[in-house]
Amino acid sequence: MAEQEIKLFDIFDVSDIEIKDPALKPYINVEPKLLLKSQGRNVGKFGKARVNILERLANRIATPGHVGKRHKIITSWASGKYNKNMVTVIEVMNLIEQRTKKNAVQILVTAIENCSPRDEITVIEHGGARYPQAIDTSPTRRVDLALRWMVQGAYQRCFGKKKKMVQSLAEEIIKASEGNMESYALSKKNEAEKQADSAR
Repeated sequence: MAEQEIKLFDIFDVSDIEIKDPALKPYINVEPKLLLKSQGRNVGKFGKARVNILERLANRIATPGHVGKRHKIITSWASGKYNKNMVTVIEVMNLIEQRTKKNAVQILVTAIENCSPRDEITVIEHGGARYPQAIDTSPTRRVDLALRWMVQGAYQRCFGKKKKMVQSLAEEIIKASEGNMESYALSKKNEAEKQADSAR
């Protein structure tokens, strides 16, 4: 009897996922598992690289993170409940598959590759003066920023409106994977890279 391929949640096939960016390859984990729940066990150096990309997306939905200097308001339904957030992620992936007729995990991976900034700026203080300095972004941070911007962009489009988070996030991921500049994450990436270019 042939060995059966394990799928993510027994739904999403990840056997032929292609990660084109060699720098991001070790940091985008698409290992097939029936349940994605690390429960914080991957603490330690490069621990995030061992957490599946769908679980990282679900964790990011719980805490969208800072926009500028202030913490972004979050809705009560996504305040840290793993089940609710993971159900949202699965619904998003199903919606992406329906709309594009392609592998949803591959589209998410492509979107992350497209939205991850290669360089950004930091502020350096020298002799009492502060000035921006361009720096290369580490691969782990690139994946983090791409996920954060996609979730924040989706939140801004559906917060206080009739549109649901599932639709909003699915649209954001599809636009980002196609390189559509209407995507919030892509515009943030371009902005970060432009600032870095001018600070060289």
